[in-house]
Amino acid sequence: MLSTKTNNGRFFEDFVLNDVIQHASPRTITVGDCALYLGLYGSRNPLHCSEPFAKSLGFKTTPVDDLLAFHIAFGKTVPDISVNAVANLGYADVRFIQPVFIGDTLSTSSQVIGLKQNSSGKNGVVWVRSTAVNQHNQPVLSWVRWVMIHKNNLDSPAPEITIPQMPAFVASENLTIKIEAKNFDHKITGGHYFWEDYQTGERINHAAGLTINDSDHSLATHLYQNNARLHFDDWMMKNSNYGKRLVYGGVAISMCRVLSFDGLENAISVLAINAGTHANPSFAGDTIYCITEVLDKWQLPNSDFGALRLCMVGVKNMPPAELIEIKTDKNYHPNVVLDLDYTVAMPKKGNH
Repeated sequence: MLSTKTNNGRFFEDFVLNDVIQHASPRTITVGDCALYLGLYGSRNPLHCSEPFAKSLGFKTTPVDDLLAFHIAFGKTVPDISVNAVANLGYADVRFIQPVFIGDTLSTSSQVIGLKQNSSGKNGVVWVRSTAVNQHNQPVLSWVRWVMIHKNNLDSPAPEITIPQMPAFVASENLTIKIEAKNFDHKITGGHYFWEDYQTGERINHAAGLTINDSDHSLATHLYQNNARLHFDDWMMKNSNYGKRLVYGGVAISMCRVLSFDGLENAISVLAINAGTHANPSFAGDTIYCITEVLDKWQLPNSDFGALRLCMVGVKNMPPAELIEIKTDKNYHPNVVLDLDYTVAMPKKGNH
């Protein structure tokens, strides 16, 4: 007798506009999670590895790395949203509402806010707005993402097209900052440049590169409990257009954040991700480099920190200095894997 108890996940035709999905498997973050994340990427941001430094900035202890919290919260959504994905296409309006600490338990829910079937009729794009809360039901993260998802029944009718409007960036009044800069010691970060030292239009070609190992990207994606098949099922992906497994896009985000530390040592906290595109796929064996462009800068009211709006560009198998044009009118350069517009907090001069 054939059992039908397994859940194959949602396909494009299963999504209904405005549906709210409560995702399973709440996750309590442990010190082991943070240690493994550090081992995978080698972040040197002392806010997440030096308790005295974190306390000097007003935290009760070291907060969990912003991107680790995001990836874990994001991972909750995968079984319901993108387990049958063709590709995760982008992010917008990502807000880091309050810090997450070891021992916090994150739960995530998502609302379907957009649908559009592609012209091939074989797949479509789904937009969702997701919110992660802690054990006290306090929001800690919220974001919008859109993902291309296979259809299972190709004869199912296309839904009415609904494409949500996204803000160009998270406005300064919607940024949350809970850091005190008066005791900021730049000798702890090793950074000599502060908010005033960065100029709009400035480009930083970060020197180091990181090669994606098959074991590392698999382990990282398991850490986030992201079970999307295109990251793990090698046999299935051999029959795809790519011919092999794709690396989860969040791996490139974390790698580039770490690579950008040299030159942005005092960019102490991520306040928002304004928009993001996984421009081209990454695979095991690719070496990732990073470019940062300064898009804008703002004063933050009643704070010793300023905000820098940055464009973080991930480049594979190509030194950043050789990349002149990131994007043409039609397409990204084939070596560009990530185009992430995000906002960080950086102390102003005189607060150290």
